[in-house]
Amino acid sequence: MSITITDPALLELLIRAGGAVELTDPSGQVIGTFLTEPVGMPPAGYVPPIPVDEIDRRRREHRSGKPLSEIVKRLGGGS
Repeated sequence: MSITITDPALLELLIRAGGAVELTDPSGQVIGTFLTEPVGMPPAGYVPPIPVDEIDRRRREHRSGKPLSEIVKRLGGGS
């Protein structure tokens, strides 16, 4: 389900909140929790399929490849 927030003041509060926010009705009863999601970050509790130390080892040992500018040029996007 998706809900569009049109109240600018409420929208600003939610944007600045960060983390988990309990949403309550006027009587104070909790109706739900709003979780902000940082852009580009995995969800809390995410465990990568390859351990971080293995990723670091592979980065150190496999230092081959081409610069991005060369790849873009080869794909026809460079000038």
